[in-house]
Order: sequence, then structure tokens, then C-alpha cells
Amino acid sequence: MSTSDNDLKPEEFAQAAAEAIKDAQTRDFRGAAQVLASAGLCGVCAREDAGGLALGIEFALPIVAEAGKLRLHWPLLETLLIAKALGDSPLAAELASGERVATWALQGSLQDAFAGHARHARDCDWVLVADGRGGGALLALSSVEIQDDEALDPEHPQSWLTLDGATVLAELDAATFSALQCDSHILIAGLVNGAAEAALATTADYMSTRVQFGRPLSAKQAVRHLLARMRLLQEASNAGIRRVLHTDEYGQLRSARPVLANALANACFVLEKSIHLHGGMGFTWEVPLHYALREVRKFDAAFGSGALASQVGRDFIQSQ
Repeated sequence: MSTSDNDLKPEEFAQAAAEAIKDAQTRDFRGAAQVLASAGLCGVCAREDAGGLALGIEFALPIVAEAGKLRLHWPLLETLLIAKALGDSPLAAELASGERVATWALQGSLQDAFAGHARHARDCDWVLVADGRGGGALLALSSVEIQDDEALDPEHPQSWLTLDGATVLAELDAATFSALQCDSHILIAGLVNGAAEAALATTADYMSTRVQFGRPLSAKQAVRHLLARMRLLQEASNAGIRRVLHTDEYGQLRSARPVLANALANACFVLEKSIHLHGGMGFTWEVPLHYALREVRKFDAAFGSGALASQVGRDFIQSQ
């Protein structure tokens, strides 16, 4: 399916995705899978012969951004990426249809027999891990030992996996796995930036309606300056994400790693300041901004808690 043939625009996917995500949030894990798959979200990038839409990563971006805004606790990002990477494999069709759900362990490898930072592993069927030789391997989660890590999120913990004797369902070559990693960096940046955008909108609305001493809090200069800085960082992340979708002036693909590092840092700042401006309400169930911060912090931890930004800086210096 091509954009020219169907006159599709990526931004039009956001509204449809939002409705499906809101519906999915009212259901259990497997029910959510069916809702999201029926809306075409799980297979948006999968091949048509696998039941997908065969669209580019730019169409998945507004979908995961909505997932970030609405704080979806479901591995939509991982499932749609893995469905794309599996190509014409029958396994891709199972992911696109919602019959199976996959997650991704962002650290470790099959060669090390240990992997970690996988979201929702206990509820998923499959997990993608690096094979230790540049490629990737899709494993059956029923064949691995799972240990939850509740340090950052006791309600939706990440998991560590012991891979001794794991069943390999499919293998990805180095080129496919590298392309998949690049796509994941873009989509993770989009997801955390979406979370920051929603938090900023909530905070701006609260500051404009919360009155102290006869004036809304947004009338105070210190508050206005902080909101402006938060908006600047969020829009800077958004601009970087949009830019990385296009080639540079030499026709080469841009690296997504600086964009991801920037998006993670900016999203953390925006979310933390949003919670601060809400006072204690930011940690309540009524204003659950802490849920979004947990997700961002989990991704940051998976990439080394600032190590990604340090590596991007070293790579830039060495390239000069």
C-alpha cells in the first residue's frame, strides 16, 4: 500500500489510534490486543500478505505518540515493529491479527543467555532479543525464566529473562535487526514525546484554572517562564523526530540515536516539572502523571540512564 495510491497522511492516523487505544484501556490484556489489531494498529507496518497495511514508519509514529499521550500499558510499539521485521513469516500475521503479542528485551543477548528491560513480558507470547552476533532472535516466552524488576514501576514492571534452553521461533539478520533498532529509536522518541505533550497540556490547563490570591497561577511570571521552557523542549523533541524521518542533504539516513537521547531527557524534564507544578496531585490516581514518568524512566534505564547521550557526544567528537 502506498501513500500516493491511497492519499493517506500520517497525522490522520492519530485520531483513529486514539479511539482504539481508549477502547483498549477498558479491556484486559488479550482484549486490548484484539481491539488494537482490529483497528489495524498492530499491523500498520507489516506486509499486506501478513494482514498488515505495509505503511512506513512515519505512519506508526502518530500511533505510538497517542499511546504515550494516553498512557497505554500495552506493548504496541514492540508488537508493530516486530510484525514489520518478520516480513512474510506466518508469525507476522499472528502479531498483526492480535492472536499473539510480542515484546522486546532492550539489553542482553541470546549469546549471553540473559536479557532484560522487556515490557509486559509476563503477558506476552514472544520476546525479541539480540543474538549477540549483530542479528536478533524471536523467542517463545514460555521457554524462558522471567524475573520482574519492580524498582521503577511496581505495577507494570520490566522483566529480566534467563535464556538457557530458550526456543527460537525466528531469526533476524544483522541488516534487518539494525534497521529495526533505528525504527525503534524513532518510535520510542515519539512515545515519550507524546507523554510529555499530554502532561504539558494537562499542566497548562491546571495552571490557568487554579486561582490563588484572586489570580490564576498561569498569571505568575515564574510559572509562565517554566511552562514556556517546557513547551520549547517538547517542541524541540518533536522537530528532531520529524527531521530524522527524512534523509540529510547528501541523501543519507540520519542517525536516530541523538533524537532519542534528546527526547528522553526533555520528556523527563517536562514530566517532572508537570508533577512539581501540580504539587502533590501529580502523584495521585486523579492526576496520574507519575505513570508517564515511570514509562520514560524505564526506557531511559534500558539505554543506560544517560549513557546514550554520553555516547552520542563521544561519537560526535570523534567524527570531527
